[in-house]
Amino acid sequence: MSEFALHLPINGVSFGQVSTALLREFHLRGVQPCLFTIGQSDLSSQDTTPDFNKWVESGVRKAFEHYNRDAPIFKLWHLNHDSLTSYAKEQTLLTFYELDHPTSIEVNIANNQKTTLVSSNYAKEIFKSYGVENCKFIPLGFDKDNFHHKNQDYLPNRIVFNLTGKLEKRKHHKKVIQTWLKKYGNQKDYVLQCAIANPFLKEEDFKRAVSDILDGKKYFNINFLGIMQKNSLYNDYLNSGNIILGMSGAEGWGLPEFQSVALGKHSVILNASAYKDWANEENSILVEPNGKEDSADGIFFKKGNPFNQGQIFTFDEDAFVEGCEKAIERYKSCPENKAGLKLQEEFTYKRMADSIMEVMDA
Repeated sequence: MSEFALHLPINGVSFGQVSTALLREFHLRGVQPCLFTIGQSDLSSQDTTPDFNKWVESGVRKAFEHYNRDAPIFKLWHLNHDSLTSYAKEQTLLTFYELDHPTSIEVNIANNQKTTLVSSNYAKEIFKSYGVENCKFIPLGFDKDNFHHKNQDYLPNRIVFNLTGKLEKRKHHKKVIQTWLKKYGNQKDYVLQCAIANPFLKEEDFKRAVSDILDGKKYFNINFLGIMQKNSLYNDYLNSGNIILGMSGAEGWGLPEFQSVALGKHSVILNASAYKDWANEENSILVEPNGKEDSADGIFFKKGNPFNQGQIFTFDEDAFVEGCEKAIERYKSCPENKAGLKLQEEFTYKRMADSIMEVMDA
């Protein structure tokens, strides 16, 4: 393919992290696609080189000076109104769909793409069942430019559990924390580090939610960490843990959990949605879901909206605690998750970029 374009958000959240990793891959290949950006571009969370920054700027300039609508475009964005519009005659859309009940608007948007890519086989099968035949699964990659193993003992003589993701109902943060505290709260051998700050919540609302989770009780072995503006700091955080908890009821991939396991951390993972595409019995302790519940939380998922409708997976508290106990046993037996390290080679942005180009060129 001689000419193609990219339409990407460049920022510090999950879409932006994946976008930047793909841009690094195309830069490495020595190609110069046209680049359209979504929203305000911000590379401040990344450690970049002047050459890469210049290449990005050149792609943006090329897009407005030379782009022809006959050239295919790849877009990474939400499945919403903005994805129905396109600079190109043929658009390939990648979206991190999480739920199980696409609305008629979402189905129409998906059908109007040349190809709709989703980041889980679960989402692919959901869309296929709703008549979206142009839907394909594409796995994400391990971000080797931002995440690497650090041979450092951050909290010696303690087993450190990490909990990640923006605080919201979908991710079951409240249930996970309260269940963990019932079992391990105020025990000196265990620590729970929660990196669950949500930039889309007001500070007072976030503090109120945390207070509700703790139910007025005090625990010396749980920490709530603020937003980490640099990936280098987030890499330290992931390295500081021994066991990552991934119990979200609906995921598009589970980037922090995935990066952690790929760094050799042990894990307790809900065997559902996108987790199933990379977590298995060798690299994770899997907890089977015990049902589903409505995703509506009145904030991020609102009942009756034209987008983001459906249910999320749930789990049993005792099964989660059993998973934690098994993960502790695995960690004590071998602190490094050797099976998890294999994810670095199995899932790469080189393969992801190859798959994108293959779809656009078809």
